[in-house]
Amino acid sequence: MLPESFIQSLEGLTGFDKAAFVAVHEQREQITSVRLNESKPFELSHHPFLHQITQVPWCTNGYYLQDRPLFVQDPLWHAGAYYVQEASSMFLHFILSQMYTRASNQVVLDLCAAPGGKTTLLANFFKEGLVVANETIKNRNHILVENITKWGQDNVVVTQNDPAHFASLPAFFDLVLIDAPCSGSGLFRKDPKAIEEWSLDHVQHCSVRQTRIIEDSWSSIKEGGYLIYATCSYSKAEDEQMMDYIASLEGMKNISISLPASFNIIETESDLHKAKGYRAYPNLIKGEGFFVAVFQKQHASDGYVNHKAHGLVDATKNEKEIVANYFSIPSNKYIIAHQQNLLALSENWKEQLQMIASHLYIKKMGITIGAIKGKDLIPSHDLAMSDWSELPYETAEVNLETALQYLRRADITLEGKKGWVLLTYMQIGLGWVKALPNRSNNYYPNDWRILNY
Repeated sequence: MLPESFIQSLEGLTGFDKAAFVAVHEQREQITSVRLNESKPFELSHHPFLHQITQVPWCTNGYYLQDRPLFVQDPLWHAGAYYVQEASSMFLHFILSQMYTRASNQVVLDLCAAPGGKTTLLANFFKEGLVVANETIKNRNHILVENITKWGQDNVVVTQNDPAHFASLPAFFDLVLIDAPCSGSGLFRKDPKAIEEWSLDHVQHCSVRQTRIIEDSWSSIKEGGYLIYATCSYSKAEDEQMMDYIASLEGMKNISISLPASFNIIETESDLHKAKGYRAYPNLIKGEGFFVAVFQKQHASDGYVNHKAHGLVDATKNEKEIVANYFSIPSNKYIIAHQQNLLALSENWKEQLQMIASHLYIKKMGITIGAIKGKDLIPSHDLAMSDWSELPYETAEVNLETALQYLRRADITLEGKKGWVLLTYMQIGLGWVKALPNRSNNYYPNDWRILNY
């Protein structure tokens, strides 16, 4: 049962239909959607779980599933070949497609990134760009790192910082996405337990927090750069009033988006600055509730400050030579040493990566190649998950049963193999096995293994 105070708070919102809104929540239809990883293509027609799919209208790689499978039984889910994501969240793809060409080289910040759905979308969209994914809360950051690792792209940096820390990088980002922590009313149909946590006081608390996040981070946007503000809330205090706050900041201009009528997404307007935002209701779309608005920074009061950069240490000549004995690093990558591992980073973003490392607490960046032991290179799981097309290791294609055995971290028998072997399923990397004369050692990360299903 939806709280009456909640329903009353929505009265007067553009597009709000009380009867239809209440009815769709009473029906409690569960909608499942996934977004495919462009960097890890596979043959959908051969997939054992993703059947009878239909496309999400605002996202090229987004699909609705007729039934919700047990994803833990799908090796491709573990391998980052797709992300289970609410269809409404994929609307970000349409917004980006209206703002940029796919070839745009942008430095992007996903400020409140966990668990990583929008970060992976940004990474796919800005393949030549640099994406910084930040999450303040430690346990949520851990999940973010796992999901970004599985996604496999080398253009993502994961940080764990308070939003205020980004003021140390003035006029640095071309795009800042703030998918703000909110009261979560847009997810009531999906998560009825969230109804119990909702109150007008909680809405106000979230509004104060959202204001602080915006205030702390907006100076990091470049002149001409964009701020995308989003919530999964219907509340004016978290949506329209936040638009008015952003529009009041120096140099910030609201940007309207042209929407196809078929989307059934409602354009709304703030009271003071008449800023345009976009809200979805679950009775009008096949998805949950959300709100989004776009702003552009017309001018920056603070310029780029080139402080002395530190924190990234180039690999030694010996370390580079050991790596070279195994394979050639792509010409657009360079190698650093970090916490007993060797990492491959993009040469195109070397200056920016140095600056990020100088000012932020980094949890993951680029692709971890592995660790050196004597004169040997122990490949990392990060490397196995990467979308690098040519790794100089033997591969072993396995069936569904063997793949699941591997993901349980059980023993795997490989005939005719020796040394490090990359296990694949449907040609997508799952992880490493060390093939020895009498056995094979399973190197799938212990923390990620399948426990029960």
